[in-house]
Amino acid sequence: MRAHLSNAAYGVLDYAAYPIAMLISAPALLRHLGVAQYGIWIVTTAALNTGAIIASGFGDANIQYIASVRSQGNPDLMLRAVRSMLGINLILGAALAVISWILAPFAVIHLVGPDRSGELQGACLLGLRIASILMLVRAIESVCVSTQRAFERYGEAIRISLLARIISVAAAVLLSLRGFGVAAVMAATAFFMVIGTAVQLIRLRQYLGAASLWPSFDRRATSALFGFGAFSWLLAVSSVLFTQADRLLLGVSLGASTVTAYALCVQMAQPIYGIASSGLHFLFPYLSGRNAVSQPSALQQPILLAFIVNLLIVAVGTAILLLFGHAALHAWVGPSVAQSSSGILAPIAWSFALLGLSVTGYYGLLALGHVHMVTALNLTGGLAMLLLMAWLLPVWGVHGIAMARLVYGVIAILMYVPLARVLGGTRAPSLSPVCEDV
Repeated sequence: MRAHLSNAAYGVLDYAAYPIAMLISAPALLRHLGVAQYGIWIVTTAALNTGAIIASGFGDANIQYIASVRSQGNPDLMLRAVRSMLGINLILGAALAVISWILAPFAVIHLVGPDRSGELQGACLLGLRIASILMLVRAIESVCVSTQRAFERYGEAIRISLLARIISVAAAVLLSLRGFGVAAVMAATAFFMVIGTAVQLIRLRQYLGAASLWPSFDRRATSALFGFGAFSWLLAVSSVLFTQADRLLLGVSLGASTVTAYALCVQMAQPIYGIASSGLHFLFPYLSGRNAVSQPSALQQPILLAFIVNLLIVAVGTAILLLFGHAALHAWVGPSVAQSSSGILAPIAWSFALLGLSVTGYYGLLALGHVHMVTALNLTGGLAMLLLMAWLLPVWGVHGIAMARLVYGVIAILMYVPLARVLGGTRAPSLSPVCEDV
């Protein structure tokens, strides 16, 4: 129990610490970098994070596979799987890095504009290209983090990753105080992230007792990782698209001022889902390991306990937001934006509450090998949400967009239907590729 609580705490810390550091550093960076360069830094950081999510989309496959192999006591297969995962992420990360590098000059034109100074354009281009390289670095780092999570050891990998990212934010503030611009800030970020990733690789090699972690493609491990990872990668890509599409649709249709109030409400409501998801992430490797050596019906009790905790987390978060959300917005951004959020905060809060309640079902289905079902429901929910947004926007405006988010959460809750069927049955032979590898 103590290990689970520790992993839960580290999961929440991983979710919250870096955004808080970005928020705290914002006033100093805005003041010393200026509005234009600060905006470039925000965009390059967002591009880096988006690329890293896409490049590391096979991470859940690595967790599920390593956790299953570990429970069966096959260290040789674990090492072959880790090296295969490194090879997969190197290819994905390198491909994204090359594409981003090529597209960077076109992005500069839209971000900075042809009429701005050459110095600002140069800084933007250099920042975006550094972000391109860091997508590859983050893809490699994610193998270390996901492998440690598969061993249900969240602490060390998260400490190293967070330390590197928080030091990079502190370095950004110090460099801006000394008069350096966004290019120097991104260079410092690259330095600390490369150092952090190197430390992660060294620690992982020591933990696995491996002479080398040089990437390779073991046929059995790679096949199993691709069988699960193709769906988990599609999940990662779709989540990036679905989380940005609503704001893009609003911005194009109703203008930037409307997006501001909506985006702030989404920002306030996200932790309802985010804390539940990050805090209960340990459930995924735990259930994956248990499932490899026992019948699915043996997982009913831990899943039920997890759902009760899940429900409490979501209930507390939703209640706090509904009771104090408008007052917090008023104090944070002023009365005009707070007034604009009237009528949309509640449906947005409930949409994230529904999504948050699906967390236990999401991890349960992934651990049991039903990633195809998770992907199908996620895509169905996202597409239904976008279609409903397009239909309600001309009629209800921003309120229609907020209401349309509810359908995503409702469909996500349906994950408990197939999960209940699986937990009540026996293991299907096709759901245990690991057994074939041993």
